[in-house]
Amino acid sequence: MEDSAAVDVSRQLEDERRYVAGAYARLDELRELSDRELRKVRTTHFGGGHQARSERDAFATYYEDRLAQLNSVDERLVFGRLDTAGGERHYVGRLGLATEDHQRLVLDWRAREAGAFYQATAANPMDLVRRRHLIMDGREVTALEDDVFDPEALSGDDVVHGEGALIAALNSERTGRMTDIVATIQAEQDRIIRAPLSGVRVVQGGPGTGKTAVALHRAAYLLYEHRERLAKSGVLIVGPSSSFLWYIERVLPALGETGVVMSSLADLYPGVHGTVEEDPWVARWKSGLHMVDVVRRAVADRQKLPERTQWLSVDGHTVKLDRALVRRARERARATGKPHNEARETFVKVVVKELADALGAELNEKSGSTMDRSYLREDLRQSREVRIALNLLWLPLTPQQLVSQLFGKERYLRSAAPDLTDEQVARLLRPVDAPLTVADVALLDEAAELLGDFDTAGIKVRGDRAVEERKAQESAQKALETMAEGFEDIGAQGVVTVEQLTAFNAEAPHRVTAAEAASSDRTWAYGHVVVDEAQELSPMQWRVLMRRCPLKSFTVVGDIAQAGNAAAATTWQGALEPFVGERFTLEELTVNYRTPQPIADAAVRVARAAGLTVSHPTAVRDGDPPVLVPAASDDAVTEEVVASVGRELELLSGGLVGVVCPGRRIAAVGSALERAFPGLVAAGMRSLDRRIMVLTPWDAKGLEFDSVVVVEPAEIEADPSGGPGNLYVAMTRPTQRLYLVAAHSMPAGVEPAETDAATHGGAPAGADEAAGGVQHTAPGGVQHTAPGGDDGAAASGVVGAPRA
Repeated sequence: MEDSAAVDVSRQLEDERRYVAGAYARLDELRELSDRELRKVRTTHFGGGHQARSERDAFATYYEDRLAQLNSVDERLVFGRLDTAGGERHYVGRLGLATEDHQRLVLDWRAREAGAFYQATAANPMDLVRRRHLIMDGREVTALEDDVFDPEALSGDDVVHGEGALIAALNSERTGRMTDIVATIQAEQDRIIRAPLSGVRVVQGGPGTGKTAVALHRAAYLLYEHRERLAKSGVLIVGPSSSFLWYIERVLPALGETGVVMSSLADLYPGVHGTVEEDPWVARWKSGLHMVDVVRRAVADRQKLPERTQWLSVDGHTVKLDRALVRRARERARATGKPHNEARETFVKVVVKELADALGAELNEKSGSTMDRSYLREDLRQSREVRIALNLLWLPLTPQQLVSQLFGKERYLRSAAPDLTDEQVARLLRPVDAPLTVADVALLDEAAELLGDFDTAGIKVRGDRAVEERKAQESAQKALETMAEGFEDIGAQGVVTVEQLTAFNAEAPHRVTAAEAASSDRTWAYGHVVVDEAQELSPMQWRVLMRRCPLKSFTVVGDIAQAGNAAAATTWQGALEPFVGERFTLEELTVNYRTPQPIADAAVRVARAAGLTVSHPTAVRDGDPPVLVPAASDDAVTEEVVASVGRELELLSGGLVGVVCPGRRIAAVGSALERAFPGLVAAGMRSLDRRIMVLTPWDAKGLEFDSVVVVEPAEIEADPSGGPGNLYVAMTRPTQRLYLVAAHSMPAGVEPAETDAATHGGAPAGADEAAGGVQHTAPGGVQHTAPGGDDGAAASGVVGAPRA
């Protein structure tokens, strides 16, 4: 009987392999076709006009995008099959595919018909008889697993049972990049992914609940479902750090989407990358909404009145520039409601007009004439003394200049923020040329709104483009005159015009995609914004993002308990109320797919002992408790880290080890690991082929590793820039094992109380310490006690604990 079942499974596996091979053959055909069409477009002469070149670029962009899409879905192209009660069979994959005669081969996972693959349950089968998971390795189907909703419709021999697609995916080793969960999306996740586009949707979830995966799959789904709208306006995805964006950047292309803009909080202002703000108080002060008024006053301070009357020289004449005249001009300029740089034009016009009128009246009175002296306005504009005086009174500024000078010159800071004490002013002041910080990025955006376009301020010569066009036309005219005789001889005189020759010689502008245009345009209005690790955002950063999406269409994901930013809110209501009131929907993810239950329990205990209010999602897997590694001295900490990492590399055939440590220890720990494991360490950098990554808690946000070594957890917990939230993040990164290495003390709560131990296994006092939920090693050694619950871990298919 067993042999018969094995033969039947083998037959079904071969059938699925043939079908999937046919889907891949069609994918290769489409790739070849797109590549051929792209080469054809690039080599075909479309004519010399702007319209022809634009059409060529449009075709090329279409085939380039299509080719990128087809190339990105090669891994696990097909991952599911749906058998309906009506006898239909649909294969589900990363991208929709059809034969040349339009027979459907693969259903796009985002299509509405594919929703049943994620949403069907025994209670609500959604007209399905069976859901089949195809386990893939590259292009090869390696295993099958069936979820049967109507046993009477299928014979027992026709059903394939396996380890479980979800558990298999969870137990796979990490690669250093985030992988999509398109084949294993769960019902609670799918409901959020397919929610309507409009409104602000907040997804709250503890570590490992799949928040990031849900956010990215939702972005891909919305781009598919609302393509016409979002293809033009784009989708912005914001993450906490550059390392996080590097970690997730391949997910969307693998889901069939390549036109999304990604930005870290440090890069929200085009052309600027903010550095870390070292002083937590400074970060908090710069992040509050009171900064709106501070920046407004800083701009107003650059619209000055002269302290005394000035006499300016213009071509041998003198003109009087007094306080009353400047005040009138300033009031007129401010009354326009335009930003600072644009309103300056009005200010200059009013001042120059009044000065010209006064000087003209004086000259006419002296000469006894009434001649028109309107030329005086241009003379005044060209006067060096007048230009200097006007610039001192109303100087055009870039946002970078305003923010740098605000914190670089004490008089500007005290004027813009009069409530600051002397001590606070001293903490905020820095050199004018100091690097801009992450907290400054939001201030740059606010300043840009109030300053406006620098190029309209009149500093640059007006009409440069028109001058260049006129010169080009003059050159073209001379060329035609030179060749006129030759044209006349062949009867072609008048065929080529000046305009045609100018257009032919002009360099065609590079045609950019909506994503490329949006990423370089601060004023771009996105159709949807996805914010990951959103608990880290300050009020001013929320203000920036709300400005980026006027329609307030947001997907916000995070865990309020994991906030490590000194300026972060403590509730979603507190974060969003200033911008959308109560007009947001709160969803919650309740299942931890990443962290083994014993490690999750320890992280929750530590967080709660530090005063954090954290949820406690149910983990789908059992596993090993944290391993406590005491070091004999502060100098020995690095040695213990190296020993712990070495043991993990032996246990992991190809997975990743994350070493999370305080910022001041990054260099020393990274160097020691590089000496011990040359070529395997990425410290302060990112590389796909490195198996050991050394990171600060902030850079570790949103990432996951097979095993994690946390260095001096109590030091991380005590750091005022992140505190307990950062330690909670660090402890919840592993999918298999967690080590805590410390020379001094472990954080409170890392070991369960006796009542907790009794609850978890009823271990009596004096029993093996591992039964209480943690493992210990002796300083300088790697002997590990047997972990409690090891049999349960083995039964669930989870890799066992390390052994001596």
